[in-house]
Order: sequence, then structure tokens, then C-alpha cells
Amino acid sequence: MALGPALASADVSGGATLRGWRDRLRVPVIAAPLFLISNPRLVIAQCVAGVIGTLPALNARPSAQFGEWLAEIIETLSQWNRRNPDKLAAPFGVNLVVHRSNPRLDDDLAQCAKHHVPLVISSMGARAEVNAAVQAYGGVTLHDVINQAHARKAIERGATGLIAVAAGAGGHAGAVSPFALMQELRVWFDGPLVLAGAISSGRAIAAARLLGADLAYVGSAFIATEEASCAEAQKDAVVASGADDIVYTPAFSGTPANYLRSSIVAAGLDPDDLPTTRRATNVAAQDNAAKAWTDIWGCGQGIGNAHAIEPAAAVIDRLAREYDEVSA
Repeated sequence: MALGPALASADVSGGATLRGWRDRLRVPVIAAPLFLISNPRLVIAQCVAGVIGTLPALNARPSAQFGEWLAEIIETLSQWNRRNPDKLAAPFGVNLVVHRSNPRLDDDLAQCAKHHVPLVISSMGARAEVNAAVQAYGGVTLHDVINQAHARKAIERGATGLIAVAAGAGGHAGAVSPFALMQELRVWFDGPLVLAGAISSGRAIAAARLLGADLAYVGSAFIATEEASCAEAQKDAVVASGADDIVYTPAFSGTPANYLRSSIVAAGLDPDDLPTTRRATNVAAQDNAAKAWTDIWGCGQGIGNAHAIEPAAAVIDRLAREYDEVSA
């Protein structure tokens, strides 16, 4: 199906297939949607610099703001493309939490359809109706998966492709090595595949491609950027930390996730003595619900490459330079 007038005039889609977007990218990267951190300014900076920028719909609060954000992104990228026909911006995307506990899903999905968002990334449950709604206007759907069972279910329910969330990824992440996860996925799935998990350098992006990924998923590298919507203290903590400072635990949301150790300590908790049993974890998750993500910061193991707070474009410049050096 052809893209609607909003995208056609804006020319911010780059085509209706993930692999068809490669010629619009400076480096084969999707900038992951960062909860409470990604915003239109960051997405626009990422797209203009040559990677697919994304944000969670839930970052727009109240929900009425989400449509305004989409209109802002489309209009700004359209203006950029009209001024720079030889350097078109990359497409953009949105993350939807499709679990039935999300009361905003229907409204947010309707906004994605209204604005013909090129890429929709779904998480927390595979929903056939979400894939169908996005693909009906020509959009691409990717689903976050941490194992083979989740991956097969997502494809059975109509996802265009998969994001393999391997060990080391920020926030909710799997515990499987990217080598094993990618190897087993490529045995049965030859469609669009993105790899996530501690990817923060051009060499890591090249490695993801060698493992069979079409694109790499880069998230935590964009926390310590000028455009990110988080406190300077969080950005400073990322710059000061490395892989050894990441704690993988289900204690704060009930689902295993990676968090920054210093933020756990600052919340008055012992990162080496967190609940691990299902019952204790569920109780702790309820008690810490208000702290998770706002005071206790999700972060991936790749943050050792963040040495300063800088513009998103500078991060992408470094990724592209490193990638080109090892891909020549």
C-alpha cells in the first residue's frame, strides 16, 4: 500500500521496507527508544545525522501530546529534506507497549496511523491487530524479543521483523549471548532482524552485521547527549560508569532489566542484596514502582564508550567513523 499524503509530502519514510531504508542511513543503526529520555528534539537530531531515531509513545505526557510530537517530527524533517535534497533525513519510529495493561494503546496506535509513522516497534506482547494496523498504511513493524519462543510468536502474529534483545542491553533485556541468539534466529528467520545489546561503537555495529543483523540497535550511547530528556546527574553518571557498573535484576519492575548501580545506591538500596525470588521480587517491584526508571536508571553495558556529554550528532559521527574504518 502506498504511503499516505503526510509521509509522501514529507518524504520522511524512505520506503516501506526496513532493508529499503539502508541507503538513507549514514550507519546501519536504529537509535533505540529510551523511556523518559527520548523526545522529538533527540529523534530529529538522530534522523538528520543519519540513523533511524525513535521514541516511546509513553514519553509524551499527557497522551494528547503524542500527536503533537509526531506532527513536529514530520514537519521538521520535511523542512530539512526540502533544504537538503542531497542529504535526506533517515526515517523515524515509535515504540508502543502493546501489553493489555496499557490504557493508551488504542489512542497511540490511532495517532501512528493518522501520521503514517514509518516504523512501529512493539514490546511487552505480540499483537496481530497492531501489526495489521501499521502495515495497512505501509508502515514497518518490529517486535522486541529475548528468545526463540517470543520470536516465533511475533512472526506468527505478523511482525515485519524482529529486534533481538541480547544480554547487556539497557532496560528490559534478555540473558542470552548475541552469538547464540542471532545464530538460532537466522536458522529459521530470513527477514529483517535488528540486534540489541551493549552496542556503542562502530566495531560493535560491524560485528552485529557479521552476525546476520540488518541493523544495530543503539540506546544507552544516547543517554549522555545534550538533547536527551534526563537530568544532568544521570548523564554524568553514565559518563562516569562502565560495564561493571550495570546490575541485572528483576527487583524493580518484576522483569529482569539492566540498571545503573550508582542510581540503586543513591536510592538507599544495596545492589548486591536485592530480592531474587519471584514472590520477593513482585513485592519489591510494587514497593519500588515509583522509583524505577525515574530514580533508578535503566542502562546497558555499552556505556564505557561515553566519555562526555555531547550532541547526538557527535555520537553518530563517531559511530560512522569507526564503522567505516572497519568496514572499508
